[in-house]
Amino acid sequence: MNANKLVKQFFPKRTWTISSKEKEIFLTFDDGPIPEVTPWVLKTLRKHNAKATFFCIGDNIKKHPELFKQISAEGHAIGNHTFHHLNGWKTSTEEYLEDVKRCQDEIESNAVTSNIFRPPYGKCTSAQAKSILEKCNHIIMWDIISKDYDQYISKEKCFNRIRNQAKPGSIIVFHDSLKAEHNMKYALEKTLEEFSDFEFKKILL
Repeated sequence: MNANKLVKQFFPKRTWTISSKEKEIFLTFDDGPIPEVTPWVLKTLRKHNAKATFFCIGDNIKKHPELFKQISAEGHAIGNHTFHHLNGWKTSTEEYLEDVKRCQDEIESNAVTSNIFRPPYGKCTSAQAKSILEKCNHIIMWDIISKDYDQYISKEKCFNRIRNQAKPGSIIVFHDSLKAEHNMKYALEKTLEEFSDFEFKKILL
């Protein structure tokens, strides 16, 4: 059994893919919204008639509320990504859950609803996850991470990771952040073109 399958087996209550027999893929974007990158993502998704899910940092929502509202107004799904982009493995359960709640409050203060959560870095403890799941929030992981944030990986390699692994029901991670901008823009455009016969959908659970 490979490492990915082993990890998924240990955390079966977390969502790694969306079970589907249809030709559909679920694009997700972490760490936004920011005015330097997110508007380009929205424009590109509109051009390809694609929907996606944005796991937003609460502090960025607070700084850019109109941009956050635009994401929702254009029909995309919103997910909680903590308020301060915390690493759950390095944060006490109490502090982590308070940060999750603060992000959720920020989302809801903008008249947006969300019942999905993604831990920054993919890292939260079992205690943290248990509490989040009990609050009727789904923890959304992924089966493909583009690694667009990695400055040592070429934009072509980011796209090839997706092209070689994507299948119906795949959840793909991109980042609408300055760090990932260069690789993400290339890989996203190529993904939308390569899988043009697929439907790109938002996550609804």
